[in-house]
Amino acid sequence: MSTKTETVSYASSLDQTQVTSSLTLKSFAELAGRVLIAGLFLLSGVGKITAYAATAGYMASVGVPAGMLPLVIATEVLGAVAIMLGWKTRIVAFLMAGFTLLTGLLFHTSFADQMQMIMFMKNVSIAGAFLLLTVNGAGPLSLDHKSR
Repeated sequence: MSTKTETVSYASSLDQTQVTSSLTLKSFAELAGRVLIAGLFLLSGVGKITAYAATAGYMASVGVPAGMLPLVIATEVLGAVAIMLGWKTRIVAFLMAGFTLLTGLLFHTSFADQMQMIMFMKNVSIAGAFLLLTVNGAGPLSLDHKSR
């Protein structure tokens, strides 16, 4: 009888070690995923600052007022930083998903051009990743987790 109890204790201890290791890998993967997805927006926002006139002209060419460019830059840069830090992740990710879908619909719907089709699908995929963040949150390596 005592042998059975020792076996159960050992198995329970082993399971806890595996769970702890898994959570560490999961936490790192969540952080890395946030940084990778948001990095695209941070670089894009900074790029728009350095090529302000060209970006404003491109936006105007598809019917988006150039006056919207500061809002676009702020959305990309501040949204990216918030996602990377894991601050208000669920709200910001939901808003970024909408922003990303809207951008795809406004700028990448010339589906006869294969590159535009790929860019549109990229936007749809990124929006999907943001929706996953909306549902699952940022994870333990985030400001959201620290504020609990």
